[in-house]
Amino acid sequence: MTEIQKRLQTEVEKFQTVQKEYQKCVSVRQQLDAQLNENSLVKEELDRLADGDNVYKMIGPALVKQDLPEAKQNVQKRIDYISGEIKRQEGLIKDLDKKQDSHRETLSKLQQQFQQQQVKAAARS
Repeated sequence: MTEIQKRLQTEVEKFQTVQKEYQKCVSVRQQLDAQLNENSLVKEELDRLADGDNVYKMIGPALVKQDLPEAKQNVQKRIDYISGEIKRQEGLIKDLDKKQDSHRETLSKLQQQFQQQQVKAAARS
């Protein structure tokens, strides 16, 4: 196996690893989006309630009464946390995008070198 083939194989493995990480980040981002949408709907419903209305929170199999302002605050904290996580995932996705582009470029150069090497070898025989 030539040096270029070894480098090519190593680069392909690195690229595949980055692709797997990218897919994982995209999947997490989608889950966070779903959670954000769900919590936004809950917030909208809580905003429709009057101050005296009862709110219950499910803890295990039991429903426990909760103050409306406390419930609103908890949902808002969750929304803020999820939004922060989404921004973090987007940053990771951008970084992984750049890594993928870099690996693609390197792979392309290595493939060209490998093809040139094969052409030279064929010309010699």
